[in-house]
Amino acid sequence: MEWTDEAIVLSARPHGENAAVVTLLTAAHGRHAGLMAGGQGSRAQPILQAGNRVKAVWRARLPEQLGHFTLDLVTSTAAAWLDVPEILTIIASASAVTEASLPERQPMPGLYAGLATLFSLRDADLWGPAYVKWEMGLLQALGYGLDLSRCAASGVEENLTYVSPRTGRAVSKEAGLPYQEKLFPLPSFLLGFGAWDAEDIAKGLDLTGHFLSRHVFAHPHSRLLIATPGDLPQARHRLAEHYRNMCERDAERAAG
Repeated sequence: MEWTDEAIVLSARPHGENAAVVTLLTAAHGRHAGLMAGGQGSRAQPILQAGNRVKAVWRARLPEQLGHFTLDLVTSTAAAWLDVPEILTIIASASAVTEASLPERQPMPGLYAGLATLFSLRDADLWGPAYVKWEMGLLQALGYGLDLSRCAASGVEENLTYVSPRTGRAVSKEAGLPYQEKLFPLPSFLLGFGAWDAEDIAKGLDLTGHFLSRHVFAHPHSRLLIATPGDLPQARHRLAEHYRNMCERDAERAAG
């Protein structure tokens, strides 16, 4: 058995003395793991960084076996952002969320294209909102999409300000005001408005994180990344904490 595909590195974990078990998101073969000889060596490490685009060749005697990867680096995603912790944290979170949420070996070319688009962004200011939108797309692809087109209570399409944590549907300002403490704020950038700040990104992460936890990670595919059902990967927690810290710093600067 053998195939060749373009792929994005999600993780690499040591195996034995020198090898690594590498998990990729491939364009045509879905989330796929394989053994890479020498994966712990100095030559392999630059290739195996999460987010990297690679050309992958997978070989095995039987289709159900783990098999072996041969990987060639195409693009080093993180290399351009080594001095931007925000983007490195986003890359780590997106890789972990992808690995933990997708079934193994199920082709999902749309999700591959979405992750590749996120990782190819060149404007640092766009990564935060693009990541939240990427998680929205992931939820949609897995059958848990949010409906932000109109108010769940009144049907109006204007002044959408909240999201129901139960249904994932938008709620207008007027309809949601009496229940605002029980609803998620709806960041305006998710409705196509251009302005955002760290607080908006943090609110967006709270929103998508709730539905990832409730639906996707209630029965996780990876016990390595999701030890407790309903939790989020640690890399995703670190991303949310990053934006919460940014909000606190912004508030301190504004105060004086």
